[in-house]
Amino acid sequence: MLNLNSAIDINFKQFFRWWRRELEFLLPEKIKQIINDSQGVILVVHKNNQLVLSYCLGDVVEHLITLDRADKTFNLQSFYEKDIRLEKAQVLIRLSGLDAIQKEFSLPEVAKENLRQVITYELDRYTPFKPEQVYFAVKLMDGRNELGQIRAMMILTPREHLDSLYDDVKTLGIIPSYVDYEGSPNNLDYLEDGYTLLPEVLQQKKTNLPYLIHGSLITLTVILFLLMFAMPVFYEYQSVNELNIKAMALEKDAKKVKAMQSSIDAVIDETSRLIKEKTAAPDLVDMLNTLSILLKDDTTLSYVQYSEGHLQIQGDSPAASGLLAVLETSDMFVNARFASPVTQDKVTNLERFQITVDVAKAEGVENE
Repeated sequence: MLNLNSAIDINFKQFFRWWRRELEFLLPEKIKQIINDSQGVILVVHKNNQLVLSYCLGDVVEHLITLDRADKTFNLQSFYEKDIRLEKAQVLIRLSGLDAIQKEFSLPEVAKENLRQVITYELDRYTPFKPEQVYFAVKLMDGRNELGQIRAMMILTPREHLDSLYDDVKTLGIIPSYVDYEGSPNNLDYLEDGYTLLPEVLQQKKTNLPYLIHGSLITLTVILFLLMFAMPVFYEYQSVNELNIKAMALEKDAKKVKAMQSSIDAVIDETSRLIKEKTAAPDLVDMLNTLSILLKDDTTLSYVQYSEGHLQIQGDSPAASGLLAVLETSDMFVNARFASPVTQDKVTNLERFQITVDVAKAEGVENE
C-alpha cells in the first residue's frame, strides 16, 4: 500500500550529475574531449593472480595486456605514448569472487541517513570481520521494501588484500580511482554515481578545472534559460513603451488637427451665414433698377425704404391702383399691397400712394 507519510528523498548531487551529462551530450566531441577530465575507463580485473587490463569506452572493450602480479617491471607509459586516451582514462579495479563478498540485509528506515556509520557499528554482527580489517561499501537496493524498512547491500574486501592489489596496480604507473566487485559491477559510463571500496585517502586526486567548467556551463545554461523567457518580455515592454510614445505624439497632433478643424468649421459656418445674409435679398441697386423699369415715366417716387425683406415706396401716379399688378409682374417682388389709402392731389390731379411689397430671395433673381 502507498505510504503517503514517507519522506521524499531528493538527491541533488545525482540530479546535477545527470544535468551535467545532458549538457555534455549537446557539446561537439572535440570540445567534450577538451573539457572532460576522463575519457573512458582502464579496467583492471584480478583473476588467478593475474591482472587483465582493458580499455572501455561506451560499448567498446579493447584488451590491452595481461600481466602476472609478480611482474614488477612493466609500466604502462609505453601505452600512453601510443594512445593519448589512456592519459585521461579513469582506472577501475574489479575484484573477483575470491577477493570480495557481498551481503544483503534489511534495516530500519531511520538508519538510512547514517547507513555507513550503522554498518560500521554492526559489521562484526553481519560478518566475521571487524571494521579495521576490511574496506567496505554500502548501497541501497531498488525495489519495494516492507513498511519502515530499507534493503541494502554491503560489499567488502580484506584491507591487506586490497592494499596489496592497489600497490601492484600503482606499480604499473596508474593510480586507481574506483574499486568494485564483479558480482555488483558499476556502470562504467557513470562511475561517479556508483560505489567504490577504495578509501578516500587512496583515491586519485582530481583537478577542479572540469568542475569549474561544468559549473560555468550550468550557470550559463541557467542564464540563457532565464534570458529565453526574459528577453521577449523585455522587448515586448520596449515595444509597448515605443508605441505609447508614438501614440502620445499622435494624440497631440490629433488634438492640434481637431482644434484646426474646429477653427475651419467656425470660419465655414461664419462664411455660410454671411453668404446666406448676402443672398437673402437682391442688391438695393438691382431693386431700384427693377423699379425704374417697371414704373412708367408718369409715376414718380418720393420715398423708398427697404428693411427685413420688405420694400416700401411712396409717390404719385395717374393710376396708383394699377401699380400693384405692375410690381408683381417681376419675380423680384411679391405680395404687393397698399400700406395706406390712396389720396388725390387736387393740384396735380395725381394719386398719392404708399405701397409695401415683399422682396424675393436673391436666388430668384439669379434664376430670372
